[in-house]
Amino acid sequence: MAQRLVALTESGLPLVDDPWAWLAERLEISVDATLQLLQTLQAEGAIRRIAAVPNHYRLGYRHNGMTVWDVDDGQIERLGPLIGSQPFVSHCYRRPRREGWHYNLFAMVHGRSAEEIETYRAEIRQLLGDACRAEEMLVSSRILKKTGLRVGSRR
Repeated sequence: MAQRLVALTESGLPLVDDPWAWLAERLEISVDATLQLLQTLQAEGAIRRIAAVPNHYRLGYRHNGMTVWDVDDGQIERLGPLIGSQPFVSHCYRRPRREGWHYNLFAMVHGRSAEEIETYRAEIRQLLGDACRAEEMLVSSRILKKTGLRVGSRR
């Protein structure tokens, strides 16, 4: 049953009024059983989350950048969630430092203009305060297609 569910959802859920009923109908089980299956798969770690993956460009957010921050390790547990909760940050995560790369906090920022992005970076800088030692912004050179889980080879 779990494999059928993955096969049905690997290209995303359809844009219908009730995607859970759509899944249940195809799995030939109730909506409650479908939701229970999803919850079980999540509890077992087979899936992390179910979320919308918007196309920021189609929504008018044509400027973006991965901001990278060198944040005091002793404060990152407090500051990471604060930065990640900002409405202009789509995802935020901690990464280990590497030789020649001292940044440990990454936050993807989206805006409608370059000026808006700079304003958001300034807001992050202010929130990080003295815990931030350095920063940069990495800008996308091309748009990559976002996809969900794919099972098996597709040749």
